[in-house]
Amino acid sequence: MITTTRIAAALALSGLSLSAQADVLTVDKLNSLNKIHSVALSPDGNTLVYAIKTPKGSELYAQALNAAGAAGQAQPITQLTYSAGTESDVSFSADGKGIYFLSPRSGSQQLWYLPLAGGEAKPISQFPLDIEGYRLSPDNRSLVVTFDVYPECDSLACTVEKDKQQQEVAHNAQVYDSLMVRHWDHWNDDKVRHLFVAGMGKDLIKDAKDLTPQWQTDVPAKPFSGMEEVAISPDGQKVVFSAKVKAKDNAWSTNFDLFEVAIDGGEVRNLTEDNKAWDSSPQFSSDGRYLAYKAMSKPGFESDKFTLQLIDLRSGERQALASQWDRSVGSFSFGANGRAIYATAKDLGQTSLFEVSTAFGDVRSLFSDGYVGDVLVQGQQIIFSRHALNSPKELYRINRDGAGLSQLTEVNKSSLDTLQLGEVEQFTFTGANDDPVYGYLVKPALFDPQQRYPLAFLVHGGPQGSFGNMFHSRWNAQLWAAQGYGVVMIDFHGSVGYGQEFTDSISRDWGGKPLEDLQKGLAYVKSSYKWLDTDNGCALGASYGGYMMNWIAGNWPTGFNCLVNHAGLFDMPSFHQSTEELWFAEHEMGGPFWAKDADYSRYNPANFVENWQTPMLVTQGLKDYRVPYAQSLGAFTTLQRKGIDSRLVVYPDENHWIRNPDNLKHWYEQVFTWMAKYTGSSDQ
Repeated sequence: MITTTRIAAALALSGLSLSAQADVLTVDKLNSLNKIHSVALSPDGNTLVYAIKTPKGSELYAQALNAAGAAGQAQPITQLTYSAGTESDVSFSADGKGIYFLSPRSGSQQLWYLPLAGGEAKPISQFPLDIEGYRLSPDNRSLVVTFDVYPECDSLACTVEKDKQQQEVAHNAQVYDSLMVRHWDHWNDDKVRHLFVAGMGKDLIKDAKDLTPQWQTDVPAKPFSGMEEVAISPDGQKVVFSAKVKAKDNAWSTNFDLFEVAIDGGEVRNLTEDNKAWDSSPQFSSDGRYLAYKAMSKPGFESDKFTLQLIDLRSGERQALASQWDRSVGSFSFGANGRAIYATAKDLGQTSLFEVSTAFGDVRSLFSDGYVGDVLVQGQQIIFSRHALNSPKELYRINRDGAGLSQLTEVNKSSLDTLQLGEVEQFTFTGANDDPVYGYLVKPALFDPQQRYPLAFLVHGGPQGSFGNMFHSRWNAQLWAAQGYGVVMIDFHGSVGYGQEFTDSISRDWGGKPLEDLQKGLAYVKSSYKWLDTDNGCALGASYGGYMMNWIAGNWPTGFNCLVNHAGLFDMPSFHQSTEELWFAEHEMGGPFWAKDADYSRYNPANFVENWQTPMLVTQGLKDYRVPYAQSLGAFTTLQRKGIDSRLVVYPDENHWIRNPDNLKHWYEQVFTWMAKYTGSSDQ
């Protein structure tokens, strides 16, 4: 029976033997998969370098490519590093003869150089502080780095000394005069992130010049972003970055701007002062003619559409590229001649690759199957990574005309050859407002059409998000499929990739159209997939998905056998009072919690607890400052006080996500055990 399969997978999860009849995905196997990162392409397009992270460490590899843009098999792969440290942030030297990367192998995070013709890596820098990120000028004469420093310091040595002094202070109080006092998973201290520049030469670099010494804010703003918010002009003379000027409204404003400063320092000039919404991700075309970036238009809304903006640096003309294209741009890269930009965007459940003309703004789809990232353009070829619900991340190549697709890597072939993954299907149905709504279904890994299977109903967070066609260590649908569940994921109103109006529709309607979509989606799969026992299942979600578990408990109390709520919002007024990014709560709920026409009461799960009856597992990271732990504690306290079967699991060192592999294994074990209790497998 299917319950035997689910128990076998649960035993494997716990480290016990798995039945010989099945080889399905377990958390241990998921954690052991190789992971590609830090992808770089040589200037001539003939050599690809990337890192592969394994359970034993992370090393760099080089892969020779055949003729640029041609289809066919790539050349053998060569391992470049054998260090105990982790290499990351790879970039090629201007002449293509070597690579630069960050590594802590010297005891702190520094820049290293490795010649590809042979020889050992050598250190380029020996700063007294860890490098947080770097950019090289196109001619490799200048190195731009970021450091977290005390704003009153005029040298890196000063910051080092003040750190020592802080350790000797008797008290441990932290004093604040304005928001934000904390963010994501840390309390803010007196340091800020500044940009520094140093000349590249034969000598080891030990010091750098602060490009933004007067700034009392983070450049680029941490922890929102990294060096993707910094660009150096092709002539090596200017640096452009995205940041938010320190102000009293930082906690409720999304007004990031682009700023320009000379590579030698001096006046910092605001390039986008007129736009009071988010400006991000500057990038120069290789010929220096254009500066492109992404911009939103709605102040205070973090999920507004990002539209490509183009500044012609010769004429000064500014334009929004493809402004009528109803998709929000993710990452992007210029083509070699600046005539096109290659951008990713979420699109109908995929994260797809598009070509956007810089002359006319025409948009053309190049690839749309799975989750595309790490896009690199050289000549007529495009290198990108791709993962999907049934495939971990691998590297691919495609021609700029969209033809000649070929897979370049198979870093998990031996593991996947022995695994049975669940089949994936995308479906659509009529949801709220009679709008088409999309969803994904993953069949149980060992599917038998003659049997019926219980339901795992996964609800994504965001709320402007999407589980989509992707493969991830957290909320991996294949793990539920391995347990013998049919997995259903609905991209309800508010999800991204279906047009901005659809995304906008959840704001100030958290418990309305999304709940209707979930109910209609479940009714659709019930009528369409007879093998799926929708009357025997559990619903699960995190963040907004966790909110929806609390909302379902009060507004759809008989819908599921059990609920799993990770970091879910329970009491909306107290959420506004304790979260860090106030712009999120105030946009979604219609103002601060005291605003008379705001929605904190209307869509507050705590106001419907008289209807609660469904058993619930509640999990939480204690370093989660986006949804502070009192939200989960409030839900659990309510469940316990009402006598509803419930369990609270907390992870003291985790933030909004569960990242530690051991904690993640424990989390999945708790979830599967809870679900098995209420879907019948524990009785077998």
